[in-house]
Amino acid sequence: MSDTVVMTPTEIEAFAEEMLVAAGTLPQNAAPLARAIAAAERDGIPSHGLMYLPTYMEHVRCGKVDGKAIPVVTTPKPGTVVVDAATGFAHPAIAAGFPALVAAARTNGVAAMAVRNSYNCGVLGFHTEAIAVEGLLGIGFTNAPASIAPVGGKRPVIGTNPFSVAVPSGKRGASLLIDQSASVVAKSEVMKRAREGEAIPEGWALGPDGEPTTDPAVGLKGSMAPAGGYKGFGIGLFTEIMAAALSGATLGIDASPFSGTAGGPPKTGQFFLAFDTDTPSGGAFSQRMEALSAAIEGAGDARLPGARRLAARAKSDAEGVRVKASQLEAIRN
Repeated sequence: MSDTVVMTPTEIEAFAEEMLVAAGTLPQNAAPLARAIAAAERDGIPSHGLMYLPTYMEHVRCGKVDGKAIPVVTTPKPGTVVVDAATGFAHPAIAAGFPALVAAARTNGVAAMAVRNSYNCGVLGFHTEAIAVEGLLGIGFTNAPASIAPVGGKRPVIGTNPFSVAVPSGKRGASLLIDQSASVVAKSEVMKRAREGEAIPEGWALGPDGEPTTDPAVGLKGSMAPAGGYKGFGIGLFTEIMAAALSGATLGIDASPFSGTAGGPPKTGQFFLAFDTDTPSGGAFSQRMEALSAAIEGAGDARLPGARRLAARAKSDAEGVRVKASQLEAIRN
């Protein structure tokens, strides 16, 4: 008998919400996180989907994240929204500030939202795409516990620290979606290989001695390799400035790990920018982006950033998402 079952994204969302509530999360906090988990599975990003659900549940139970936290939203200035996640999940905190961010961007032409005392926000592009769905250009940053050492150093100073850009499209929400970390790959991919006992390609991580390794366990004890060397570290540092320093969140060097039960709440942060594209461009933004997108797609065997997710999304909607029954049972247990 096959261990694989087929679920719709809606069924995955309902299952994830039920499990989060069972672990001690308020329903209103579980709902936005469950939506993001289902979206990750739908878009072919399982490392941030059901695979991460047991960690979320474990962290609620051990107190690393407060499943009953109530986010506090303030607007200290017309174009600035600040959300205190109160050591709860990032997803309900971001969702709580989202209406104010969108309204401010439409009124002022641009608006910013800082989220502090937060947690792992999962797939960053999930949040920037939500801004694009509103017809706004969305840019996002999120920091993470330190896992990347500066070039020439051995001690991690910044996290994998992704940034994301979502370009609005009236037809499909985001016509172009960039979502990339400062490391060669997301740390979750190395953790996945470690759990499965598989080697990692050389260049993904460095051991404690600063040398490349193909052993994921050794890499997890050392540091992730920055994408593009010092340039990748620079991108991660930029994100750290935006998501931690500018948001008033905890720096990656002081944040507890997103995995395991050691330490208290990580209190990391996120920072989002939303732009009305027509005002600064004189209404030319969509035309310029169409020309730019056409040039990328016409440059040979190339695809737009985010195209793979859209293809996976379409397949999931047509055929459902294949999930291991044993994985579901392990989560229930």
